Amino acid sequence: MNSTGTGTIDRPVTRDPQKQVPTMNPTSTETPAPVNSGAIESRQNRNHEMQLIPEALARAHMDQRLQEAESERRAHRLATARRMQRRAERASLRARRALAMAVMQ
Repeated sequence: MNSTGTGTIDRPVTRDPQKQVPTMNPTSTETPAPVNSGAIESRQNRNHEMQLIPEALARAHMDQRLQEAESERRAHRLATARRMQRRAERASLRARRALAMAVMQ
């Protein structure tokens, strides 16, 4: 940082004299200029972004919950399909045995 003073988020210290805010220039004897609209706009944008953070977190949480629910549905469908497959295989074996018994008699 520059040794002429400390900066803030809205008005960081810069070595370029044209970009420096007059209130930060220690050699300036004139009255400090009002804060420029860029700094106010920057602060308002940051405040707006800060207000949107809970909404973004809620949206991310909801997406995660939807993915979990979809994953559980897929797992449930897979378990059901395997159960039905085993049932069908047992029915097939019973049918084969019944056919073999009918043929043997």
